[in-house]
Amino acid sequence: MTTKQKILELLRGRSTILSGEEMASELNISRTAVWKAIRELEKIGYQIEHHAKGYRYLTSDVLEKEKIASSYLLADNIIIKKEVTSTMNEAKLAALKQPATPALFVAEKQTGGHGRFGRPFFSPSGQIYMTLLLTANQTFAELPQYTILAAVAISLAIDQLTGTQTQIKWVNDIYLKSKKICGILSEATSDFESGQIKHITIGCGINFSIKTTEFPADLSTKAGSIFPKGEPAITRNDLIHLIWQYFFELLEALPDKTYLEIYRKKSFVLGRQVQFTQQKVNYTGLAQDISDSGELIVKTDQGIKKLSSGEISLKAIGE
Repeated sequence: MTTKQKILELLRGRSTILSGEEMASELNISRTAVWKAIRELEKIGYQIEHHAKGYRYLTSDVLEKEKIASSYLLADNIIIKKEVTSTMNEAKLAALKQPATPALFVAEKQTGGHGRFGRPFFSPSGQIYMTLLLTANQTFAELPQYTILAAVAISLAIDQLTGTQTQIKWVNDIYLKSKKICGILSEATSDFESGQIKHITIGCGINFSIKTTEFPADLSTKAGSIFPKGEPAITRNDLIHLIWQYFFELLEALPDKTYLEIYRKKSFVLGRQVQFTQQKVNYTGLAQDISDSGELIVKTDQGIKKLSSGEISLKAIGE
């Protein structure tokens, strides 16, 4: 453990002011070393109050793998970077080296994030950008419904920590107060020789604390964030930890279909008129149900249509 990590632990362990002299004595270092460590912590983003009698730690939102880790996701398998092109790319590159999995790749900022169909993803710094890498070694038909599992886990975690009620737009978007706050993208990598799926990457971009006025004009009416006033009541570490805790608990409980019932109850689409294109034909109909295999079932004038996420994109949702 480095000096700054030791200083951080000391400060976190006290709700009162802790003097530089006390820290220096306890760690057997100089007062100058304490001061330098405090400066380094502040540069990283930790908030520390300076008083005449010493220092006091304030709740800080710095990404830390130790705070994100759990019994399902080890700290050694969590990689945090300041800036990347996308966390999906980071995970795919890592997969080539046969890393220990599950592994989580998290970044403060993305310069080339994207969603389904290659759509660009607005990625300002200070939000949540992460990709989970899993080893599969299964056929495509054997794979769990990872996108749905992730959507349920994210929605439940946000609700629990913030007291809000999020909804899920089939198949991969999380909404809060009718605005999109999260997009999810799952991709599979197959082994050419065996024909099996070798790795799964599940990418999530969550608008954590973007102020309403900070969105580009073309997104301001569609996109939102968990804390639109820019004043988070929780840390990103808290949320990331709970998301993957829920995810692995749901995954562990398979073949229990409880997650599908939650997914249906939280649906932003069921019971509403939707417009979509399937095989280059435009349709309008009532979204009636989501099947056990994750298909959206829509009643149209042309009959019942079952929509696969890989085949269509919803164009509009009405009442």
